[in-house]
Amino acid sequence: MSHGVHAVQHEVEHQTIRQTTLRTAAQALTLEAATVSDEARRAALLKQADEWMKTVARYESDPAEKDGRKELRAQAEAYEHQRDTYLARYHHYEFASAAYQIGIVLASAAVITGMMALVYGAIGLGLIGLAFMALGFFNPHYLHSLHLL
Repeated sequence: MSHGVHAVQHEVEHQTIRQTTLRTAAQALTLEAATVSDEARRAALLKQADEWMKTVARYESDPAEKDGRKELRAQAEAYEHQRDTYLARYHHYEFASAAYQIGIVLASAAVITGMMALVYGAIGLGLIGLAFMALGFFNPHYLHSLHLL
């Protein structure tokens, strides 16, 4: 997932470089057109500068192709949100796995020793693991929003 985010961010950077290059060239062409005395040449230079400025505007936002900087930035933000959700789920599942494993150890020790306290501890850890699994699946950002994780 993070490769998608980085790829989109690099594309935004490339769009910015292309925009800056074309904008600078269009401005230089406009300045050059002001010094040209031939009307036909001046019109051709201004027309080319105008075409380049239209391209610059398209690089900023192109809803039809969805490859303008604004659209790419929105896509990168969506990828980042999805990545953060997967990471939050991963953390919950890791905590659940740890609780299950410790619960299994306690249950095994209860079988060997016959102590009921270990059985209750194993059941409690199993329920804690189940709670972390449910949080990870249904609301992975909840504990992070409370700043507990």
